[in-house]
Amino acid sequence: MTTLADLKIKIFADGADKAGILQLYRHPYIKGFTTNPTLMRKAGVSDYEAFALDILRCVPDRPFSLEVFADEFDEMEHQARQIAAWGENVYVKIPVMNTKQRSSAALVRRLANSGIKVNVTAVMTLDQVREMSEALAGGAPSYISIFAGRIADSGRDPLPIMSAAVAMTAIHSNIELIWASPRELLNIFQGDSLGCQVITVTHAMLEKLNLIGKDLHEFSLETVKMFYHDATSANFALRQRRMAA
Repeated sequence: MTTLADLKIKIFADGADKAGILQLYRHPYIKGFTTNPTLMRKAGVSDYEAFALDILRCVPDRPFSLEVFADEFDEMEHQARQIAAWGENVYVKIPVMNTKQRSSAALVRRLANSGIKVNVTAVMTLDQVREMSEALAGGAPSYISIFAGRIADSGRDPLPIMSAAVAMTAIHSNIELIWASPRELLNIFQGDSLGCQVITVTHAMLEKLNLIGKDLHEFSLETVKMFYHDATSANFALRQRRMAA
């Protein structure tokens, strides 16, 4: 099977835990980093700007996506320009729409055409991919993040959507497609086979990378041993029952 070293797809670590980010930064196979307000809140970040400036000083040489948190487009633009100024490696995440369901395409176009690296996030439909590809075309290097895992959560197969999105964005040399919100390591290989350029992977999922290519018979044995160990550690026992005559 394909090994980690054989992959063309770039693995970006998705999270907001500073210690975890710095640990992953030591590994050359981690090609970039992404975060979002939800992950930052879960990690206990209370000062957005202080956290961002601190982590960018530690990670100055790999793409790092930081998201705006306003809902009105004027304020989004103000935040985007401020965030972009924090580093050459910064990509500003702009949601595909605001909470009022208004498309962010016009803002994305302005930012990309002014030289700001954009990461359009929360994309889930091919219509959105088409609209954002047109908005980003010819501008600064940018990403479109399709939340394939959330598409799968809806009961839909994300592979046809991702395949079509790869073809749709391939004509634009400045756009790379991100497989976002993966649910299992298999998604890395699926994205790679489709020609997706980037996949964002949580810190917890990255801990499973050592399982890639693992012998399945050995994996089966380890699983049996785990069940047995946990049962004995818990002192499980069945009460003796008298058999009926």
